[in-house]
Amino acid sequence: MNSADTEADAPSESGITEATLYELIGGEAAVRQLADRFYQIMDTDPAAARVRAMHGADLAPIRQLLFEYLSGWLGGPHLYFDRPEHRCIVSAHRPFTIGEAERDEWMMCMRKAMFDCELPAELQVLLDEAFLRMAGVFRSH
Repeated sequence: MNSADTEADAPSESGITEATLYELIGGEAAVRQLADRFYQIMDTDPAAARVRAMHGADLAPIRQLLFEYLSGWLGGPHLYFDRPEHRCIVSAHRPFTIGEAERDEWMMCMRKAMFDCELPAELQVLLDEAFLRMAGVFRSH
């Protein structure tokens, strides 16, 4: 394997190349679409009022941060982590009161975004489990 290869590109013992989740959902364009749709839903769906209230009026900066975070989290470019000012994702959420209701609203937005972006059903199930674990970590009560 040369230095340009990554572990995700390396053939497995069976000789099959393993793809990252980033690649499986469609790469940069799909991750951007997911982040954009997530915040569109949060901004317009009254059922997301609690989590929407935690954000500023302009969602563009946080939408970009979500895109960058998801990019690396899904196995793509580490855009968020390469920012000199990046924060631990848990620490970034610590100032907010996040309970079950807020977690559920966030998950509703992400579930709708995954569905609307037409992610394959098996990836939606896999990502739903991971997003639910992550959202649970952010809970403050």
